[in-house]
Amino acid sequence: MAGTEYTLPRATFGDPVKILIVVAPFYRDIADMLIAGATAEIEASGGTHEIVEVPGALEIPTAIGMADRMAKFDGYVALGCVIRGETTHYDTVCNDSSRGITLLGLQGTLVGNGILTVENRDQAVARADPTQMNKGAGAAAAALHLVALGRKWGGRRKGVGFLPEPDTTPSDHDKDAPKA
Repeated sequence: MAGTEYTLPRATFGDPVKILIVVAPFYRDIADMLIAGATAEIEASGGTHEIVEVPGALEIPTAIGMADRMAKFDGYVALGCVIRGETTHYDTVCNDSSRGITLLGLQGTLVGNGILTVENRDQAVARADPTQMNKGAGAAAAALHLVALGRKWGGRRKGVGFLPEPDTTPSDHDKDAPKA
């Protein structure tokens, strides 16, 4: 991994890790660099991955939330790039995609956020390129470290809140049943 931003040692696992990479490839070349960095980091940790694409950065939290409820992955990597344009849409996409990923994390979903939010294409390339800042690998490393913490602390618990009490009242059918 290039750069000096990431300093934690690589996460290691006794059992293999399966990571879902959700990518918004609006800027295809930048997305490909982010994917290259993320997949290299996952494979270096002995993990496997699947990749799904969504139309834009706003759809990334939704796709991760769906996968977390409907599929079986240990963690998730969010990849995409938002470059400031002429309108306020940039702020909406940056803030809401980040907020969505943060909310998923607070609910127990293990996500590394690699959605770049930059002023121009040069900044995006510098951050995505695996030979420069390699933010795809950084996002994968974040997800892998969260998975390692989750495993250390006993794995994932399903659901949040209270479970309904089982229904103990006799049904109408039971009331008519003969008694011994």
